[in-house]
Amino acid sequence: MKKLIVGVMLLGILGACGNKKTNIDPFASITKEVDSIRRVADSIHCDESPEDPQPIQADESFDDFIYNFASDDVLQRQRVKFPLPYYNGDKKTNIEEHNWKHDDLFTKQHYYTLLFDREEDMDLVGDTSLTSVQVEWVFVKTRMVKKYYFERIKGAWMLEAINLRPIKQNDNENFVEFFGHFAADSLFQSKRVCEPLAFVTTDPDDDFSILETTLDLNQWFAFKPGLPADRLSNINYGQRNDDDSPTKILALKGIGNGFSNILYFRRKAGEWELYKFEDTSI
Repeated sequence: MKKLIVGVMLLGILGACGNKKTNIDPFASITKEVDSIRRVADSIHCDESPEDPQPIQADESFDDFIYNFASDDVLQRQRVKFPLPYYNGDKKTNIEEHNWKHDDLFTKQHYYTLLFDREEDMDLVGDTSLTSVQVEWVFVKTRMVKKYYFERIKGAWMLEAINLRPIKQNDNENFVEFFGHFAADSLFQSKRVCEPLAFVTTDPDDDFSILETTLDLNQWFAFKPGLPADRLSNINYGQRNDDDSPTKILALKGIGNGFSNILYFRRKAGEWELYKFEDTSI
């Protein structure tokens, strides 16, 4: 019956794919509110010193804050604790304010990615009680991770350090290395997609209903999103991210455009495979 649903509704889903609402797209509404938040921030900039930043509306949620931090140069300089410690492996240097260059992070992209080991950890997105969060760039080819350490101090988020380090080596197939190959090589990808592939999407005739069905390999290639092959972003809200985890979840989230795809991977016989795909874009 499930395969029948796919056959009957394939054209309808294809037409609607990419046009459904995501349940963890924190930047979808932020872009509409940036101007009002910046006006509040600008008024505060005039009265505060870099040593004593005052919380603004965007500090209530880390997702609100990080979008404003990446898009507002004045706010960014105010929220970096200078001199900023920068660790490259075991080597430490300090970045002085006059040497700081504005960092857009991932906000110039159409989407960003999030990494999880467990589905329940996805509930951490949007948690307003957080006091420590790390934003990460995972460089696939060089196998390095660049991590930005943010702490909420007296209600205001501050960047306190940056750390560049190699990805941990282990005996199992490394997920980052695997995914770089998976994203760039369609032949390799075809060998690492479970058949049938579990597929979850919204009903094109009812936005409040979810379809749970399966895809064959050809349908996966028809439905699949463009995959980042060079680097992955991640916001670590406190979720587990263990190199030895037997499962990985990669969420691709649009910035203000309603795009939402989630890829579920598991390690089987020592090798990673894609076993479930969700598309709940609007």
